[in-house]
Amino acid sequence: MLISSYSYSQIPDGYYTTVDNLIGEQLKSELHNIIKDHVEFPYTSSSTDTWDILKETDRDTTNPENVILFYTGWSVNAAQEYNDNTGWSREHVWAKSHGDFGTTMGAGTDVHHLRPADITVNSARNNKDFDYGGSLYVDGDGATECYTDADSWEPRDAVKGDVARMLFYMAVRYEGDGDEPDLELVDTVNTFDLNESGKGYMGKLSTLLEWNKEDPVDSFEIHRNDVIYSYQKNRNPFIDHPEFVDLIWGDNVTVVDVFDIKEITLYPNPASEYVVIEAPFEGDVSGEIYNTSGVSVLRFDLVGSSKRINLNGWCNGIYFLKITNGDVIYRKKMVVSNFM
Repeated sequence: MLISSYSYSQIPDGYYTTVDNLIGEQLKSELHNIIKDHVEFPYTSSSTDTWDILKETDRDTTNPENVILFYTGWSVNAAQEYNDNTGWSREHVWAKSHGDFGTTMGAGTDVHHLRPADITVNSARNNKDFDYGGSLYVDGDGATECYTDADSWEPRDAVKGDVARMLFYMAVRYEGDGDEPDLELVDTVNTFDLNESGKGYMGKLSTLLEWNKEDPVDSFEIHRNDVIYSYQKNRNPFIDHPEFVDLIWGDNVTVVDVFDIKEITLYPNPASEYVVIEAPFEGDVSGEIYNTSGVSVLRFDLVGSSKRINLNGWCNGIYFLKITNGDVIYRKKMVVSNFM
């Protein structure tokens, strides 16, 4: 069990209020409305630009003079940006050519999908889609933990979920408004060949869904989201609420809010020392609890009709229970208060 509140997460009160009870395209559309119209910064400028923001978002917490390179995890001097092709570069995780947006302000400078990268590693990834497989990529500076083949790139395990959540963000943020590209995720590779005027595609969706679960949101990602919000005034919803991913892209998922459904009981609620979940289902039933930052704090199997959870050490606050029974997801809010 992982208990954490990440107290430095700075989701504004009410930021996601309008998405309550929405799923599928309705949820995707409303999230788009929330995060669109962000403050845009130039790619390169004598004023604040993407170089400056990346030096803060991806700063090495053990050496503040350095940044962490995304695909390799290497720590390099932050002041050596580009540096006549000997420093570090800016990687567009959603490849620029998959939407033809280049480095223009908007999609081309949106720091939610820009990361510091080794120049030659960045070049090796090129505009490939993301998927499993291939051969270990060994750079001139050493092994990278990344794998690649003719049409895909597999990043190191520690950032697989980061890749997925950045691409989910891009597919929601850019819907073809005005002169912006319409970006979509598809379950295939070689997606550059699918490009149309004003539209761009990236894959592989089924792999990204797996990576989102296998590599959960961590403190570095949460801090990065907060820093970008301080500049761009928009957030990545899939860092704040990873459960939104399945509510939009999950296969054949039905979501039922259970505030008034008597078959599922959660008591006491508010709770202090323990909480009991009663859900009289048969078969493969699993549960998960998230905090308000969207971080999963507990996963469990519901064996039998009830589950008692010890709340010792839990932080006071609101949590969200998700019970999955086959292809149906049940959600309920729970409150932990140790001052009852």
